[in-house]
Amino acid sequence: MVYLILIAYISITFLGSLVGDRKTNTPEGYFLANRNLKTVSLFFTILATNFSAFYFLGFAGEAYRIGYAYYTIMALGTSLACLSFFVIGSKVWALGKEKGYITPSELIYDQTKSRTLSIIYAVVMILFTFPYLALQIVGAGYILESITNGEITYFTGAAILTAVTVIYVLLGGMSSVAKTDVKQGIIMVVLMIAAVVGISESLGGLTLANLQAFEIQPELFDREGRGGFYDPKKWFSFLIFWFFCIPMFPQLFMRFYIAKDLKNLKQSALLYAFIPLIIGILPVIIGVLGHITFPGLEGKEADQILPMMLLEHSSPWFATLVMTGAIAAFMSTLDSQLLALSTIATRDFNIDRSSKEVSLKRQVNIGRVWVLFFAIVGLGIAYQPFDTIFDMGKLAFAGLAVLFPTTLIILRFGGLNPVWGILSILIGEATLLAFYYGLIPTEWSFGFESFIPVLVVCFMTVLIGKLVDSNNHQ
Repeated sequence: MVYLILIAYISITFLGSLVGDRKTNTPEGYFLANRNLKTVSLFFTILATNFSAFYFLGFAGEAYRIGYAYYTIMALGTSLACLSFFVIGSKVWALGKEKGYITPSELIYDQTKSRTLSIIYAVVMILFTFPYLALQIVGAGYILESITNGEITYFTGAAILTAVTVIYVLLGGMSSVAKTDVKQGIIMVVLMIAAVVGISESLGGLTLANLQAFEIQPELFDREGRGGFYDPKKWFSFLIFWFFCIPMFPQLFMRFYIAKDLKNLKQSALLYAFIPLIIGILPVIIGVLGHITFPGLEGKEADQILPMMLLEHSSPWFATLVMTGAIAAFMSTLDSQLLALSTIATRDFNIDRSSKEVSLKRQVNIGRVWVLFFAIVGLGIAYQPFDTIFDMGKLAFAGLAVLFPTTLIILRFGGLNPVWGILSILIGEATLLAFYYGLIPTEWSFGFESFIPVLVVCFMTVLIGKLVDSNNHQ
């Protein structure tokens, strides 16, 4: 039964890729679905792209470690991130429609005329997407190993689902990805609701189950979380963080290009504001209730609490069915990341866009080669993953958020001398890595998460640049 459900899901996924294949004979068709997505398709592809292994395994694992405080941090912060769709996304859409941009770096280059800044921008997007890309592969491996009772090992499972994702991206490009994301987004939400209902009923109902969890670990229900982890400064850090990092995901940035019109983009943003508040609680509940059945898990063990609870408190076929929802989330993010990175690599490094000799078909074929390359790199990282899924995600998010100050000034405040953008990004990434590797003591973040002082440094750099340039032109 387990294998039948998995085969059925993979077959449905391939149907979407075959539909997309008929519309991929141009770069805009292959990379951007002909800029023609309406509200529902756009919303679901944004939802499915964002709610990934970090949602299924990361939310549940972190809730197991911290408690319900994690829900308020993530749901409110992610919901508020929709504001960035208006601040950044609407301007990106307008410029993309007018100028025909396909990659984020094309916009940066055209607005600043700096090849150096656009290359640095592209490199940062690629490098800091790798941990998040690998996170999807890690999640897929964990899930397949769990639901097959080890018959499919972690890395074998990761490789299988990566291969499936690569094939349908190669076939259909963004048209395929968008159509697949609609199905995967619906599957993800419906099955997560079913998982919470099934597990809580097995434990005597949601109210009784939470009472049991409270007796075992009362701190899981504290406003600041277990061990007082989310003090006011950490609350503030994570509440505002998603506004800066989410629009800088290359797969999200390029979603701003593919809306049919600005109305569709704004409607999708409004829908996105509400959905995290509704579905964000689901894996968190499972993570907290995990203390009833599996107390004392640490590190990577806690990241597998969701499949462990499903296998313990439901039938194998139901657990497998729900885990296809998790697999849907992993693949819907992985496909978008692979396509976005291959687009950047192709357009920004492999071709001279001003040359008419570069055929449209050749651009698409080069992009397909990069899809395969980035999938292999992701598998390599997944072979020896970070300590926790949360750690993998946080590093990726922070590295991408460094791009936000430069992007904001370019789009909304009259442009920027590229020198200051280059300095902001390089200083920001160096500071972030110095914090990450302990070269800068954590005390220097003054109780905030380290990405907050990093963002302050980045904003200060571009603002000083604007001030200096303004004075020079007077």
